Amino acid sequence: MFRNIPTVTKNLLLINVVVFLATLVLSSQFDLAEFGKLHFFLAPDFHLYQLITYQFLHADLTHIFFNMFALWMFGCVIERVWGPQRYLIYYLVCGIGAGLCQELVQYIEYSSSELAGLSIDSMIPVQTNSGTIMMTVGSYLNSWGTIGASGAVYGILLAFGMTFPNERIFIFPLPVPIKAKWFICFYAAIELFSAMSSRGDHVAHMAHLGGMLFGLLLILYWRRHPGSLNLGSGRQFFENMKRNFDARRASKPASNNQTDTRQPGYGPTREDDMEYNRRKQERQAEVDAILDKIRKSGYDSLTKEEKQRLFEASRER
Repeated sequence: MFRNIPTVTKNLLLINVVVFLATLVLSSQFDLAEFGKLHFFLAPDFHLYQLITYQFLHADLTHIFFNMFALWMFGCVIERVWGPQRYLIYYLVCGIGAGLCQELVQYIEYSSSELAGLSIDSMIPVQTNSGTIMMTVGSYLNSWGTIGASGAVYGILLAFGMTFPNERIFIFPLPVPIKAKWFICFYAAIELFSAMSSRGDHVAHMAHLGGMLFGLLLILYWRRHPGSLNLGSGRQFFENMKRNFDARRASKPASNNQTDTRQPGYGPTREDDMEYNRRKQERQAEVDAILDKIRKSGYDSLTKEEKQRLFEASRER
């Protein structure tokens, strides 16, 4: 089963699990979570790399289990449809975007408190489970940390809902399946409500919404610029450059001393355009049929040729 998971999703699962186990094993010698978690950007321990590392840290077994379960369940589908390159970029952008949104929320909280007028070395009373203690503002700000892949995972949920809006899925404890688009709206509404009413539950609800927001913006951008990530291999890149150059040269009007390439027998004709559009529509219809087969019977029901065609289509986007 594990070998059937696509490459990027498989590696993301492995990295998260290995880091979680390393956190447990090294807990008595080195606090990996404290090193890699996303600190508040005004805290002394903040570093830019934490916008990446915080995504692979988790607080406990329940935290990592539900994140990895959702990543496996929805990430496998999205990676197979989009291809590994687009999928990995999307995952990281959602995770970074979630972290930035959490930083913004913390900055608003910081600006509206008495901390904004104090220096890093100022002493303040802090209420803990064992009583009130005195600590510096810097030490207190260092305690504002965020960990978890939830922001990126919520972005994956959004991608699934936008890619397969009418796919029916189950949500516990509802007894009947609902369409994916309503599933996403349901989760977003819960997170928004929780962010407004559950300030003390130690859950970064705005980070979850931030992952969905950045995912939405990236999907909309890709839809408006479908070739923006079609880099391919180095050879393909230069072939595309040559093809574009030839197309521009063929479209330029001929000068008086040059052969008019717009005469019959030179350059693309109307028949060529019609043939190209016909082939393009046939390819799209073929891909749509493959996606319908995935929705009905799952990815494993595809033949080797259908899997190859879906892979090629993801590279063309």
